[in-house]
Amino acid sequence: MRAGTSARWASLVPTVAMAAAAGYFLLPLWWLLVAATKSRGDLALTPALWFGDVHLLDNLGDLLRRDDGAYVRWLLNSALYAGGGAALATLLAVAAGYAFAKYPFRGGEAVFALVLAGVMVPPAALALPLFLLAAETSLTDTYAAVLVPSAVSPLGVFLTRVYAEAAVPDELLEAARLDGAGEARSFLTVALPLMRPALVTVFLFQFTAIWNNFFLPMVMLRDSGLYPVTLGLYSWNSRVFADPDLTRMVVTGSFVSVLPLVAAFLLLERYWRGGLLTGGLKG
Repeated sequence: MRAGTSARWASLVPTVAMAAAAGYFLLPLWWLLVAATKSRGDLALTPALWFGDVHLLDNLGDLLRRDDGAYVRWLLNSALYAGGGAALATLLAVAAGYAFAKYPFRGGEAVFALVLAGVMVPPAALALPLFLLAAETSLTDTYAAVLVPSAVSPLGVFLTRVYAEAAVPDELLEAARLDGAGEARSFLTVALPLMRPALVTVFLFQFTAIWNNFFLPMVMLRDSGLYPVTLGLYSWNSRVFADPDLTRMVVTGSFVSVLPLVAAFLLLERYWRGGLLTGGLKG
C-alpha cells in the first residue's frame, strides 16, 4: 500500500505542477477574453477575471470602424510582415542548414559558430544598426524595412542543420546522384520532403516572433499606414488619456491580434512537435 501511495503521489505532484503552470500562462489570455467583452465602464467596475454585460460584437464593430478602419490595415500589415518574413526566413534557413549539414567546407564550423552567436544577440541590440543600414539604403518607412531583417533566422539555420543531419541519410542522396539527379534536384525532391517538419517548425517560430515584434517596426516606421498591429495598438494606447474610449479599442484589438497566433499553432502544432522530437532524438 505504501509503495502504491508513493507512486500515486509521485505522479500527482508533476501533474499539479504542470496544471498550475498552464493556469499561470493562460490567465492573461483569459483576462483578455473577458475584458474584450466589456464596455468601457465595465472594465473599471466589474471583476477583472469575470464577465459583465457582454458587448463583444459592439466592441468588434467599433474596433473595425475606428480611424477609418486603421486596425484592419494594421492586421493585414502584420500578416504580410509575419507571413512573408517567415516564409523567406524558412527558405533561407533550410538552404543554409542543409548546406552546413551535407557540404563540409573549410571554415564551415567557424561560420556556423558565428550563426550560433547570432542566436544569442538580443533583437533590440540590432535595431539601431539595422536602422542605420536602412537609412543608408533609403529603406526606412517602407515595407522592406521590416521584411528584410525578418528574413534572417539564425535559430532556424541551427534547427534545420540538426534536422538535416538526423533525417536526410547521406546514402539516399548518393543514390539520387547515381540516378543522375543534380545537387539542386536532390535537395528539392529528396531532402525537402524529408525536412518538412523542420520547415514548419522554423516557420512557426519565425511567424510568432515577427508577429509579436514591436521594437524594430517602431524604429523603422513613421507612416501609420505601414504599422503592424503591435505598433498600431501602442499608438492608440499612448492616446488613452485624451480619448479614454481607446482603452476599449486597445483591449479588443489585443484579443483579436492573438487569434491568428493561436490558429497558426493549432494548425501546425503536430508538425512542430514532430520536428522537435525527431531532431532531438536522432541528432
